[in-house]
Amino acid sequence: MNIAKISNPFRPGAGHAPPYLAGRDSEKQEFKTLLQQEIVLKNFILTGLRGVGKTVLLDELKPIAIAEKWLWVGTDLSEACSITEEAIVRRLIADLSAVTSAITLTESKSPKGFSDSPDQNQKKLSYQALFELYERQPGLAADKLKGLLEFAWKCLSGFGVKGVVFAYDEAQTMADHSGEKQFPLSLLLDVFQSIQKKGTPFMLVLVGLPTLFPKLVETRTYSERMFDVITLGKLDRKDSREAILKPMGQCPVKFTDPTVDIVVRTSGGYPYFIQFVCKELYDLYLQQFEVEGATQQIPMDVILKKLDKDFFSGRWARATDRQRDLLLIVAKLDNCDEEFTVQEIAGQSKYSGKPFTPSHINQMLVTLVNSGLISKNRHGRYVFAVPLLGQFIRRQEKEEQEWRLQQMPLFPEGK
Repeated sequence: MNIAKISNPFRPGAGHAPPYLAGRDSEKQEFKTLLQQEIVLKNFILTGLRGVGKTVLLDELKPIAIAEKWLWVGTDLSEACSITEEAIVRRLIADLSAVTSAITLTESKSPKGFSDSPDQNQKKLSYQALFELYERQPGLAADKLKGLLEFAWKCLSGFGVKGVVFAYDEAQTMADHSGEKQFPLSLLLDVFQSIQKKGTPFMLVLVGLPTLFPKLVETRTYSERMFDVITLGKLDRKDSREAILKPMGQCPVKFTDPTVDIVVRTSGGYPYFIQFVCKELYDLYLQQFEVEGATQQIPMDVILKKLDKDFFSGRWARATDRQRDLLLIVAKLDNCDEEFTVQEIAGQSKYSGKPFTPSHINQMLVTLVNSGLISKNRHGRYVFAVPLLGQFIRRQEKEEQEWRLQQMPLFPEGK
């Protein structure tokens, strides 16, 4: 066997498409159902913890929309997009121009004031042209944007398309800023809710962490009726095994069933961790095949240390010592990988050397939510914002205890 010619089929990475997308058929079918709406009554939210494959699934939705004759625009949202209302307006216009720039308008079909030049009887709907039209609309920023989007649909509707999907990843970064009197998130929701009521088939697809939907509902209460929400979770055992085995279909090197079971348990069924562990294992297998007579080992402790360094350590480093004390208490809860409450944390903290009061826990959880280590759902319960974070924290505690033991003197002082 020529090991040098064998490539590793696994590709862990932020948003990198796996060789095989397992266990997301129902989510794709639900999105396809929304595309059948003649009047957009429901938009689409895709949410979940980091590492569950939200971005990968978003990429899978695009060809589904295109096959159903919808246009698709969008990008990753950054905090810069929500600094001001003009910033989100420019983002939307820039994305829309990707599908309108091929359209040429004559003066007779242009809205009043679209062009001042009598010699310019044709104009493409480029970004510059769209923004010019936006600025000439009367009213506030929301009024201007509504008018622009409605006009853009009149231009697009003659080309046999059903509508336009505006898809945005990392949408949890959006926020209003009342202190600066800037409300970009409110503007986004108001504009789409308004034009959809008038029959303009522009659909929002928002992807983000679990904080996304509660933020939308807090911003505009009607958001609850405006979106279908899909929460991606971990894969079940069957889908996890398929995510491991199918990429190795034509590869000469394959994992044994016991190895596959170990990967399923270690990864917890989370797609990113499956890809990470499998890639490391596969690389190790190939190296061991080069050594004649080598025994195939599964050094999960080594792989976990690498996972800790690559995925968890940067987030853990942002926590203060007291925050780490609280997170360790959470990690010792039996339900730490699911949902937990302030009362449960307070009860567990009684067994620690430095217990927390419920009011102190509440204050610290707010800070931990803002730092991205904890998420709060709509029912006032909390979850780790990063999958398997509890296991990582317990490993950190064990390593610290072992290090302290190594630092202890062999004999008492004076002996």
